[in-house]
Amino acid sequence: MDNKFFCAKPNGKLHYPHTMLTGFGFMAVQIAWIIYNAYVPLILRENSTIANLAWSSTAVGIIMVIDNIFGVVFQPLFGRISDRTHTRFGKRKPFLMYGIPLCALLFIFIPRIQVLGILMLDIIVFNFLMSTWRSPVVAMMPDFTPSEIRGEGNAIINIMGGIGVVLGTVAGKIITFIVPSATEAQIRDNVFVFGSVVMVVCLLVVLFFVKEPDSRITKEESLRIKADYEKANPTSDEKQSIKSMGLTKGEKKSLIFMLIALFFNSNATDSINTYFTSFATTELGFSSADASLVITLFAAASVIGALPAGKLGQKFGRKKTIMSGWIGVLVLFLTYALTKWDPLLYIAIVCGGILIAFVTINTLPLVLEIGGLDRVGTFTGYYYTATFSASIVGPVLVGGMFDLTKLMTPDGQVNYWSLFIYCPICFALALLCMSQVKHGETQTISKETIDKIKEENED
Repeated sequence: MDNKFFCAKPNGKLHYPHTMLTGFGFMAVQIAWIIYNAYVPLILRENSTIANLAWSSTAVGIIMVIDNIFGVVFQPLFGRISDRTHTRFGKRKPFLMYGIPLCALLFIFIPRIQVLGILMLDIIVFNFLMSTWRSPVVAMMPDFTPSEIRGEGNAIINIMGGIGVVLGTVAGKIITFIVPSATEAQIRDNVFVFGSVVMVVCLLVVLFFVKEPDSRITKEESLRIKADYEKANPTSDEKQSIKSMGLTKGEKKSLIFMLIALFFNSNATDSINTYFTSFATTELGFSSADASLVITLFAAASVIGALPAGKLGQKFGRKKTIMSGWIGVLVLFLTYALTKWDPLLYIAIVCGGILIAFVTINTLPLVLEIGGLDRVGTFTGYYYTATFSASIVGPVLVGGMFDLTKLMTPDGQVNYWSLFIYCPICFALALLCMSQVKHGETQTISKETIDKIKEENED
């Protein structure tokens, strides 16, 4: 029998090696997207059909938002489908078994296709297939982990995703090191091959080393598992019985406000990642390379802060940890915008990255706690609906703000300093929404839960 608590030790603590193995699935997601977002806009701009359009930049922007639209539409759907999937491979693995190989194959062809119609077909099918297995792969860790230690588990998953981002970022350098004489076009083609190979390797790791239980269980067995969980968590008895009929009014309110808060948070963080290079080169006189290095510090700091963020959420509560992260980054960004003191930029970026980890690591476990045991995939989909919606709407809002700054300046130039006003406003709105979230916390892991984990490990 496969262990239902694959990511937990018999003493109730997180099993780090097992959680890292589970995180290989998320690594596959992240390496694909970092390469896709870095290279596909360039590929589209170089396509002769798009290059000859008067509105070529708009066309590229529309194509690049397809992944976000598909994420909003299909991720909740396939998360829900995976919750109801019963196979000998488990609930989540079947989606990876078809999704990753097909995506890896389509990925290889993206830089090689010259005909726009065929390229668009490849991109659309690739984005659709990616949206069918992202929610299931992210739902694996919560499936294998008691609620009480999911924050810490989510930190490990994000670190594994960060490794995927790093691999995707340095893929071009790796290809150059292996083939020093490669042309720019050959390097780009092989970067996509490299990404596909890593995706398939990640799939093999998950298939052979991650033990997902057989989900072909009878109704009676399902009821027994629910009863065991409720017995092990007596404080949530009433909540679980209500969940069988749907969320309570209070839980629905908490979920809605949590998702809106996530929307504002993603608006801010996406804006930083997208426009910081423009800010640094235009307002501070940085070179593009130096600006890229500084924003890389933001991402690196988020990875460094992941594990402490999970532990803080476990010790002090998810809501308090999330809100402290927003308050901290809001103060840092506003202070920098008002003082324009250069050394404070690095403090704001590095500390801001760590504080944002307080948010990202604890929000998914909070959303899943509201959803309950049987709807992990569904509520993972809701989580990504909120963040992907921000990726669709955010560029429009930020672009509109920059256009307004042109009207307000004598020379008609964009004032990129407004980025450090826009982001704190988003964080403040997220804080207001978070103040209305009253559910999603968890208790300290109980002796009954530990006994259940021991029983599963012995089996």
